[in-house]
Amino acid sequence: MSKRRPLRDRLADGLRGLALGWRRERSFRTQLILLAAGGAVLGAAGLPAAWLLAFAVIAALALAAELVNAALETMLDRLHPDHHDEIGAAKDMSSAAVLVINLAAAVTFVAALLTSAG
Repeated sequence: MSKRRPLRDRLADGLRGLALGWRRERSFRTQLILLAAGGAVLGAAGLPAAWLLAFAVIAALALAAELVNAALETMLDRLHPDHHDEIGAAKDMSSAAVLVINLAAAVTFVAALLTSAG
């Protein structure tokens, strides 16, 4: 694929990737639902826009990390379907990246709630 493709084609690729992530990855669906619920809770709490924006950004990063993790795992499984310690390590580290960002989302959520309670 050429990098000179029109923007609409590249946008279509991204939307197709989102659809694939939704269809193929239960963890992506679960994260999207939980993050949307968290955003709704924070929105209902009447927090300042800065907290909502902070949570929205970290939520987007968490979803992006999950998609990158899924892409990496899909590619590695296709290239080397047998178990290999180094491939397992790459998958584990990719999953750890998702975990770190999700923990940051949880901390942001709790901090926002605590700020609204205070």
